[in-house]
Amino acid sequence: MAIRVLLTGAGGRIGGAFRAYVGDRYSLRLVDRQADKVYANGSQELIEADVADLETCRRLCEGIDTVVHLAADPSPRADFYGSLLDNNVKAVYNIFRAAKDAGCRRVIFASSIQVIEGYPLDVQARPEMPIKPMNMYAVCKAFGEATAHYFAYAEGLSCIAVRVGGYEGNHAEFPGRDGRALSAFVSKRDLSHLLVQCIEAEEVQFAIVQAVSDNRFKRMDITSTRATVGYQPQDDAFRLFNVGITDRERWDQEFNRGEGSSR
Repeated sequence: MAIRVLLTGAGGRIGGAFRAYVGDRYSLRLVDRQADKVYANGSQELIEADVADLETCRRLCEGIDTVVHLAADPSPRADFYGSLLDNNVKAVYNIFRAAKDAGCRRVIFASSIQVIEGYPLDVQARPEMPIKPMNMYAVCKAFGEATAHYFAYAEGLSCIAVRVGGYEGNHAEFPGRDGRALSAFVSKRDLSHLLVQCIEAEEVQFAIVQAVSDNRFKRMDITSTRATVGYQPQDDAFRLFNVGITDRERWDQEFNRGEGSSR
């Protein structure tokens, strides 16, 4: 029997790419505040709902194995009282609370690279480093990570927080091609793969995994992400956008011959 997955924010860019990637691999319950944004095939359940309401979340989590919580206001400039409090704080707690009470196996929470944005660009962030948010959107994502930790260790619900990097479903439309943007990039293929790994990984009580592609330079370290859930990213933003950096294999060959040493 296919794993039953509740996918909130199913109409967003990440949700849409994930649904296309997994096909019929899971039994999906798709949730969005605007159901007309979501195409559901005959085997998928589609529900229009606002997850800022706890009782709604309780109904959504009934009979579900794993929750992938993508729903949120995605803007770093969102107003706290006008949007973030309901969409990025209350909704997060409601999903974790409802999932635990419904007996779900795991919640996968979409956090953001924004939680470490306060580090200098020459510092590669690791999951165990202190967070350094620079806007209230990131503060709310940090709240989600802390909520995941609480439910994992205080209430026994398996929880994984995924720090999503600079996501762009369409490479041609990716707006930033400077070093910082490229180092933070995560492709739709790599992020969808990581979400699958988070769903299917065994014996993970709590983890923060960092979602960037296999970029030549990485804003976030993915060593523990590879080890914890078997993440195997395929894309490299520096190669995808053809920024003119010598490819890795050629550089290695030149260095090994001594051509990469200082003169």
